[in-house]
Amino acid sequence: MDQTPDHVMSGSSDTLTEIVCASGIPVHCAHDEIVEVETLVPNPRNPNRHSNEQIRLLSKIIKHQGWRAPITVSNRSGFIVRGHGRLAAAKLLRVDLVPIDRQDYATEAEEWADLIADNRLSELSEMDDPSLAELLRELDSGMLEVVGADLELTGYTDAAMAELMSQFEPEEALQEVEAPEPPAQPVTRPGDLWLLGRVVHCPRCGRLTDV
Repeated sequence: MDQTPDHVMSGSSDTLTEIVCASGIPVHCAHDEIVEVETLVPNPRNPNRHSNEQIRLLSKIIKHQGWRAPITVSNRSGFIVRGHGRLAAAKLLRVDLVPIDRQDYATEAEEWADLIADNRLSELSEMDDPSLAELLRELDSGMLEVVGADLELTGYTDAAMAELMSQFEPEEALQEVEAPEPPAQPVTRPGDLWLLGRVVHCPRCGRLTDV
C-alpha cells in the first residue's frame, strides 16, 4: 500500500490550487509532516477521556471537512500532546496517514502543562446558547444539505439539537378573548345563597360554610 501523501487539484480552471491529501482526506491545516498512524504514540498519562459518541462525531467531521487541525507531537518525548481524539477518529476511519505538527518543549513540565491546558481551556469557555440556537436554525434551513451534509458536522446529534431548540422556541402570543356581555336577566341576584352539595357559598363575602 502506498504510504505517501497524494495531491489533488481543486477550484476552477482559472484558480486551480493543489491540496495535499492523507489517505484520501484533504489536509487544510498547517502541518510539519504526514506520517503513518501506527507510528504515533498516545501519552499514557493523558487525563482526557473521549467517549465513543464523541469519536464517531469527530471522525464524521474529519471525513467530510478534511483535516482542520493536526495532531501535535512532542519532539522531546515522542508522545502526542494534542489530538488524542483526532488519532482515535483516524483509527475509526481506518486511514493510514495523518498530518502532525511537531513541537519543542524545553522540559517535561512544559509538555505536561500544554497537554493539560489543551483540555482545560476548552472547558472554561461559555456557550451563548441563544446565539448558538440561531446559528443552528440557519444551518438547519438547508444550508448544509447543499453540500450533502447534516447538522452532525456541528457536533450536535438530532437529540441534542432538539433539546437545545426546545429551550429557545419563541413563546406563542397570548390570544385576547373578549368577555361576553352580561345576560339581560341574570340568574343570581343580590342576597342569593348557592348550595353546593353540603357547602353554602356566600356571594357577599365569598365564604364557604358546611351545612
